[in-house]
Amino acid sequence: MLKLIRFNEAESYQPQKGWKRASLMAEKEISIEHFVKPPGHASPSHHHQNTQVLVVLKGRITVETDSSLVEAGEGDAVYVSPGEEHVVTNPLSESAIGLDIFVPGRSFDFWRKRGNSGPA
Repeated sequence: MLKLIRFNEAESYQPQKGWKRASLMAEKEISIEHFVKPPGHASPSHHHQNTQVLVVLKGRITVETDSSLVEAGEGDAVYVSPGEEHVVTNPLSESAIGLDIFVPGRSFDFWRKRGNSGPA
């Protein structure tokens, strides 16, 4: 099956003020979420049972686990193992933009269901 998801028609929401997410693909096998992370924003510490690949399209992102910290710039990708607790931060004073790819796909309302409790 061939399927087109137009960005301006994609389901979207803000888990926290200024942190925007849009669902570009929401299939059982794979999901892709576009995100805009505001300056200085850090996601609450979390994990999921999906493999995650985070691709930075603009700006910089840091991803921190219990054992390591990596900083990724435009065009870089970060692999996060299933079940690994992590925090994703935008260390810059401008918004960062990227894609989160999950295999298998995850529910787009992950943050709503989780009841995020991190910084606004």
